Amino acid sequence: MTLHNEKLTVFIGSYAEASASGVYRYEFDTTEGTLTLLNQASGLKNPTFLNVDVANRRLYAIAEGVDAEGAKVGDSVAFSIEGSGLTELNRKLAITAPSCHIQRDANSEFVLLCSYHGGRISLVSLTKNGEIGELLDIQQHEGTGPHPNQNQPHPHSTNFSPDGKYIFVPDLGIDRIVAYTLDKENCKLVRHGETVVHPGAGPRHMTFHPNGQFAFVINELDSTIIAYRYDAEKGALETLQTVSTLPEGYTEANGCAEIAISEDGRFLYGSNRGHDSLVVFAVDGESGQLTLVGHVSTEGKHPRHFALVPGGQFAITVNKDTNNAAVFRIAESGMPVYTGYSIEIAGPVCVIPVQL
Repeated sequence: MTLHNEKLTVFIGSYAEASASGVYRYEFDTTEGTLTLLNQASGLKNPTFLNVDVANRRLYAIAEGVDAEGAKVGDSVAFSIEGSGLTELNRKLAITAPSCHIQRDANSEFVLLCSYHGGRISLVSLTKNGEIGELLDIQQHEGTGPHPNQNQPHPHSTNFSPDGKYIFVPDLGIDRIVAYTLDKENCKLVRHGETVVHPGAGPRHMTFHPNGQFAFVINELDSTIIAYRYDAEKGALETLQTVSTLPEGYTEANGCAEIAISEDGRFLYGSNRGHDSLVVFAVDGESGQLTLVGHVSTEGKHPRHFALVPGGQFAITVNKDTNNAAVFRIAESGMPVYTGYSIEIAGPVCVIPVQL
């Protein structure tokens, strides 16, 4: 799909105090490759991850809250997306520890949150109006790993299988990808199984190939990506290949963050924090095998997140430590090429471009 003279919407979540803006809405011009700020929302502490319900024009953010005893908890906040505006609908307790990720099911009946620090995930209902409903279930992970950052469980994302039947949760604290099913009748997450990842890997984020046959997981702690064959019937992952996200000979500190696949399934991208780059692989749609294409600077430090823009022509990186978002054009080779365009934004962590 090629977009001509279209205006897309880009949402960015960030580290922010509640008194400052933390969620931003931009217009993205697909001709010029530029971002124009339309709106921003304050009142949320560290709304670092977002989820957009395009069909119902809703935006969901996480935010830090405190319970009656003063302990940190995770709220979820629902916004209505109207015109060029962002209107807060409601916010509610969504997990009993600070959260780092929010996901929504295809029918917009539930959101799921992850707590890195609490080692747990939660299931929360959404109302018919798309507001945050009730906290329905919490699943606590257990275990440790060999790396110093693995002294407890650290689930970092929830990922629905292409058919929506299974939920995969990479847990970088225990080197496991834990699979769940969603029991809608009883409003519970039911543990289905787990995939063991090599020790010290630290699985963080995940994406599925558009053909539904393969899944790819980026490992934060040892800077690798694992390609899996996905058995949709069993809800199981079989390891095919493990590749490094770093150039040969690079020995300095690095931690991976986000992973994404192109709309046509030809290219896979991962972000390196330390090397401060995007790594690009060509994907064989028949075998799921990855072949390195190259690396490109994210034009900033500590790329917590990046996104491929709908239409496949652009990518946007958000660099937390340099407080900027940079725009790239995607070449025929799959490589992002920096356009020279970057905007300043405080502590960006999550970028989501959508066609509303």
